[in-house]
Amino acid sequence: MQNSVTSVPLLDLAAQNAPLRAEVMAAIGRVVDSGKFILGSFVEEFERAVAETIGAKHVVGVSSGTDALLLALMAHNVGAGDSVVTTPFSFFATAGVISRLGARPVFADIDPATFNLDPKAALAAVDGTTKAIVPVHLFGRPAEIPKTSVAVIEDAAQSIGAAKLGGLAGCLSFFPSKNLGAFGDAGAVYTDDAAFADRLVLLRTHGGRPKYYHQAIGGNFRIDALQAAILMVKLPHLRAWSEARRANADRYRKLFAASKVPAELILPSDAPGHIYNQFTVRAPRRDALRDHLTKAKIGTEIYYPVPFHVQPCFKELGYKQGAFPHSERAAAEVLALPIYPELTEAQQQYVVDQIAAFYASAA
Repeated sequence: MQNSVTSVPLLDLAAQNAPLRAEVMAAIGRVVDSGKFILGSFVEEFERAVAETIGAKHVVGVSSGTDALLLALMAHNVGAGDSVVTTPFSFFATAGVISRLGARPVFADIDPATFNLDPKAALAAVDGTTKAIVPVHLFGRPAEIPKTSVAVIEDAAQSIGAAKLGGLAGCLSFFPSKNLGAFGDAGAVYTDDAAFADRLVLLRTHGGRPKYYHQAIGGNFRIDALQAAILMVKLPHLRAWSEARRANADRYRKLFAASKVPAELILPSDAPGHIYNQFTVRAPRRDALRDHLTKAKIGTEIYYPVPFHVQPCFKELGYKQGAFPHSERAAAEVLALPIYPELTEAQQQYVVDQIAAFYASAA
């Protein structure tokens, strides 16, 4: 049967949100009618529901995934003179928040098979100044948590529910493209440590307790009540959406296995808990392949084209090209394909057919 598909977006939020529109609008209406837009019962209900969903004792809703990382490091008293070990291959916020606090990012290379921080490399980078290690569960694949006495703060922005908490705290993003996406910026920090959770709550509102009496210098890191109410509508669907992403990943593997795509295109390996916020392949001829797919009206993205250690803003750290070869190779080869839950088999077949056509023409 001839495939009638002629285009595939990288992400189709309309397909996900349209069936929930009435519920979302009703939730927005309840917040508007309440007149309570800052913290309050809508946020508290959402925090409890997320904690139950991911199996954490405490969840603190915040203003973004970036602020979740920033707040978690602040609560752990990271500051000038400290260093934090993390990956050079992630979204910028992972390292940016470290520098914002006056601490020094120390990078360790990734495992080329998973794209996640290599735990052995991370431990080798620990020294007397190390205040924390920040592994990233990149693309929805759970990372191995280093076994260490140093505090571990997990960047779980792309991996809600993928793995149980293995460190002091985990940080979530509800950016619209995530498996659980808000209608704007939002995030959360989760922890099993009650004292740490209390510190997060304190710092989330400028360190004020009671109001206008400041016990510490925090920030304005509050999640909006409107976003919490919207996310409450979407949260019950999270498991099904993540399972659909896993099913689409499995179907990609079957379709590619039946195609004539050469072995140089490497598909992401599966892992327990992997929720595929992205389906990221490796392609040595990545840029040419992406150009071909763009002409075929297939959405793709490069997550991420420049590792942190060669970013201009981190020049003073003293790293050079070649310092982390696995991260550098990944940056040159990775390409994310459409993987959203509503993706159809016909759409996936079109993606695979176009990739096969590229390799056939480039042979």
